[in-house]
Amino acid sequence: MRWMAGAVLLWLCAGPIGAADDDGFVPLFDGQSLAGWHGDPKFWAVLDGAIVGRTEGKIPANTFLISDGTYSNFILKVQFRLHDQRGNSGVQFRSEEVPQQEGQPPFVVAGYQADIADNHYLGILYGERTGRGIIQNLTPELQAQVAAAIKPKDWNEYVITADGDHIVQTLNGVTTVDIMDPEGAKSGIIALQLHRGQDMTISFREVKIKTLE
Repeated sequence: MRWMAGAVLLWLCAGPIGAADDDGFVPLFDGQSLAGWHGDPKFWAVLDGAIVGRTEGKIPANTFLISDGTYSNFILKVQFRLHDQRGNSGVQFRSEEVPQQEGQPPFVVAGYQADIADNHYLGILYGERTGRGIIQNLTPELQAQVAAAIKPKDWNEYVITADGDHIVQTLNGVTTVDIMDPEGAKSGIIALQLHRGQDMTISFREVKIKTLE
């Protein structure tokens, strides 16, 4: 896959990036490289200070950019922009990287996903490769609130809180998920998704995390 000039290709470096800000959030993306993450460099790069994922839709399975570190109880903030308001993506948390098997692609993830989509699934909590499907759906009223709050041509923000069994997702200030889920994993990686099935481009920035006791 071709990338425009200036793309910074994937490279590896363990551990969080930078120091905590005044609110206790530590950046997981330095704005210049993909240090601290791993994934397929055919699909991920850094452009104009953002992580950019791009696919022509011909990938055999959903592919992910995966954090090198694991996290348990936290508040995670992620800004995203779904280009042309087309595609399917998501923010994985408390997830696990699936061991590669013969005939299967690498960089596959299973676990909680805060869904990003060009349809009514935006804002739901999904269980990627867990067998659980949609863990928490949106009511028609919440779908209307999300549609009013979302900025199709601009940046949007997820704030995801995972504290013990308690999972909360807020999208541009709208709380779309607030549940107790004793069945879910209590620790794992963070990852960004590119969904198979269509060409799409998505950008992420201001990825930061605050650890909770």
